[in-house]
This record gives sequence, structure tokens and C-alpha cells, in this order.
Amino acid sequence: MDISVVVPLYNEEESLPELHAWIKRVMEANKFSYEIIFVNDGSTDRSWQVIEELGSKNPEVKGIKFRRNYGKSPALFCGFEKAQGDVVITMDADLQDSPDEIPELRRMIVEDGYDLVSGYKKKRYDPLSKTIPTKLFNATARKVSGIKNLHDFNCGLKAYKKDVVKHIEVYGEMHRYIPYLAKNAGFDKIGEKVVHHQARKYGKTKFGLNRFVNGYLDLLSLWFLSSYGVKPMHVFGFLGTLMFIIGFIAAFCVGLFKLIAMWTGDSYTLVTNSPYFYISLTMMILGTQLFVAGFLGELISRNSPERNKYEIEKIID
Repeated sequence: MDISVVVPLYNEEESLPELHAWIKRVMEANKFSYEIIFVNDGSTDRSWQVIEELGSKNPEVKGIKFRRNYGKSPALFCGFEKAQGDVVITMDADLQDSPDEIPELRRMIVEDGYDLVSGYKKKRYDPLSKTIPTKLFNATARKVSGIKNLHDFNCGLKAYKKDVVKHIEVYGEMHRYIPYLAKNAGFDKIGEKVVHHQARKYGKTKFGLNRFVNGYLDLLSLWFLSSYGVKPMHVFGFLGTLMFIIGFIAAFCVGLFKLIAMWTGDSYTLVTNSPYFYISLTMMILGTQLFVAGFLGELISRNSPERNKYEIEKIID
């Protein structure tokens, strides 16, 4: 199969028939063999009924229905598991991503040899309250990830080699950082294509400003896991050692001051009167806690066996 199109969605009943017809028209014009995998992320409208109707008339339409809303990353994870195409395309269901971009995205994967190609919505039809935080977010992501050539990490329109989606784990809200996840998995030939961005035709956006705060927290988590996820003792042990050194110096000062006081005849001076006593005590306790955290991190696998277990109500094959 040439292409799998994975479409995560939440309450997009109005746009689904038009999106399907648009994708089908592009695929047939280019004579691609394909499948469309709609992942219904707990929609409360008629989205699943629309998917069932499309599936009953079109064999290329497949679907996954979650019992509740989990988020975009779980939807992509399950869509990637089901995808069979040599090239996997992801796009949003709100018609802001153009299926006309699919042939060129596929060509960049197949002919140019990219592992992943991310769309770049250079001209956007979003309000300033969304575009300005997005620019700041992307600048930070470029700096932290080291992927300097990407301008839009969070663009929903992306193309992947099949091997990429089968070897990365998208969980939590990590869909924003799929290029970073791919790079950490060894797929470092990552390209970018300027894509057409359309104004939303139906409904309203499902994402609020809180996604930018969550995005930075996820980026920090991903940076830590990619740098120290398999060696947590390196960071916690270093901090613990640093605390112990500070505590040892403070304890040495306490002992020295006590000896000086005894030498001068002031034998009634208490060590608890010195601020260095409390510095020493605090640093020793913090150092011990950091060492324990490091040991626990070494013992506990960061990959929980339940992390990507989702309740799927129905599947259309």
C-alpha cells in the first residue's frame, strides 16, 4: 500500500464527508493505493456515525473509536499502530490542512529519502493570540531539540516513512514533538515543506491557551528523558554529591569554629548557634534524598506497561 492517512478528530462531523472526498480525489488522480484511518477521540457529536457511513460505502475508510476523550497523542499512537502504508500522512480533520499537499509530501519521503517531512504553515489564518505564542514555542523547541530547520513543530500535516511511526511512542501530549521523538529514535533526516493553511470552515478550535504551558512542560520532560531517561543517577547523583560537598564544608566550618571557641576559653558556645550547622544539616538531607531519587529512577522503568492502553469501543477494518 502506498499511503496511510491518519486523521485524529474530536467533534468534526460536518467536515468529515468533505475531507474524505478531497483525499479520495487526490489519491485517485495520482493512482495511489491508500487507506484513511479516522481516529474518533471520544466525540460527543455524530462523528462516529459519519465515519461508519463512509466506511460502509468506501473500503479504504477505516476507523477507531475511543470510549472517551484521551487526546491527540493517543489517537495518533493507535492510528500509527494500524497504519499499513509505506508512507504515513497525518492531518487534522478541520479542513485547515490541504490534502493537495499529499503527493509532494510523499515524493519527499520516497524520492528525496527523508524520514519525516513536517508541514510549515508560513501564512496562517489564526488570531494573534495563537500565532505569537506559537512562534515563541517553536523557537524554544528548535533550541532544545537541535532540529534547526523546522519552523512549525506542531503542524498536524506531516509525512513519515512507515518505519518511523512503528518505532516511536507518542504518549501524553507529545504529538507536538514527534520530530524530536523521531530524532531520538535515530531517524534524523527531517525535512520541512511550506504548506497551504486554510481558515477553519466548520466549528471552532478544540485547543486553548493552556496547551502552550503544557507544551513547555512536555518539552522539559522530553529533554530530560532523552538526556537522562536511561541514566537518572547521572543527574540526581551529581546533584546529591554537590549537596554533600556543600554540607561537608559547612560541617567542617562548624567544627572549626567550635575548636576555635574552645581554644579561646569559650567552651559554652553551642554549635547550633552557627548558621553553618543548619546549612550542613539541610544539605546532607537534600543530598540523601537526591541519591535515593537517583537509585529509584534506575530501578523503575520509565515505560509504564499501562501508559498506552486505551479503551477502544469499536474498530472499522
